[in-house]
Amino acid sequence: MPKPYPKEFRDDVVNVARNREPGQHLKQIAADFGISESCLTNWMKAADVEDGVKPGTTAAENADLREARKRIRLLEQENEVLRRAAAYLSQANLPGKCSTRSSESSPPTESPSR
Repeated sequence: MPKPYPKEFRDDVVNVARNREPGQHLKQIAADFGISESCLTNWMKAADVEDGVKPGTTAAENADLREARKRIRLLEQENEVLRRAAAYLSQANLPGKCSTRSSESSPPTESPSR
């Protein structure tokens, strides 16, 4: 879902809200910028995490985690393919199975003469 407001705008609104005059409410600041109070509150919480004021995962960390999970999923799929291929190949080499190698190594059988 694309973010409707540019990052610079969000950062500016958060800075205004953080540096507000005593007695000035977030609701008024949000209304001045044409956003909801809950939107401003969410932006401020996210900015606190990004700035390290509050614990949490930053946007960069979330992106890294998303990429790592994608890579893990791909590697698990590749591993499963290799596991199945190894199982298939080991079944093909079991004794008792007809294969071209076993028939080549055995001596030819002579047919009875008439």
